[in-house]
Amino acid sequence: MENKIFVKSPGDIQKMAEGGKKLAKIKKSLKRAVCLGATAGEIEELAAHLIKEEGGKPSFMMVPNYQWATCINVNKGLVHGIPKPEIVFKKGDVVSVDVGLFYQGFHTDTSFSLGLEAEGAKEFLAAGDEALKKAIKTAKAGNYIFDISKAIEETVLAGGYRPIRALVGHGVGRHLHEGPQIPCFTNGRREESPRIVPGMALAIEVMYTQGSGEVEVGRDGWTISMRDGKISALFEETVAVTSHGPLVLTG
Repeated sequence: MENKIFVKSPGDIQKMAEGGKKLAKIKKSLKRAVCLGATAGEIEELAAHLIKEEGGKPSFMMVPNYQWATCINVNKGLVHGIPKPEIVFKKGDVVSVDVGLFYQGFHTDTSFSLGLEAEGAKEFLAAGDEALKKAIKTAKAGNYIFDISKAIEETVLAGGYRPIRALVGHGVGRHLHEGPQIPCFTNGRREESPRIVPGMALAIEVMYTQGSGEVEVGRDGWTISMRDGKISALFEETVAVTSHGPLVLTG
């Protein structure tokens, strides 16, 4: 991951906002398409088509050796899942879709998780959604990245679940992955984490699970799953920090 923190100009944020609006539209279409009997391959094809239709490029295809517009994960799968055509969504599944858009020289990044008539999924997914909302509220000038992490950690733990410690959210902009890293958990002292300032663009990502939180990489070299096989999920928005507060670009 690129560790340098890039502070964007108002013009840069405006370009990202335009791309984010397009990605939000794409995300809405993908949410409607995730249903019983649909396949990960079909969601991938739809995403690639919609991104092209919006005049952008798939951010994830710009990652070395990754050839797809989306990452799609089911149940124990957490992130970086290859959208294989043989993955058919069935009753009881929790499906997560991650998608990025490169537009006018800038990336935006977003993720969502849905339950397909999955027992207990409503409460589980509500916890992640709430954690993201609370985290976004803390992404304001004068706060610290620690505050975002704390909001995620406290909300996830309060729901009886566990935040993932092996992976982090990140800054985003001209590079898909920029600094600062944004953990889903707190570590060290608040003042030791990066200060949040206007012009930052943050891909705030809530990654959590019903189990231990230990992860492993699959045989495909990409898919990161829960080692204990427990259900996991992720929620993500690209957020710009402005002098007036956090601005969700992909919502």
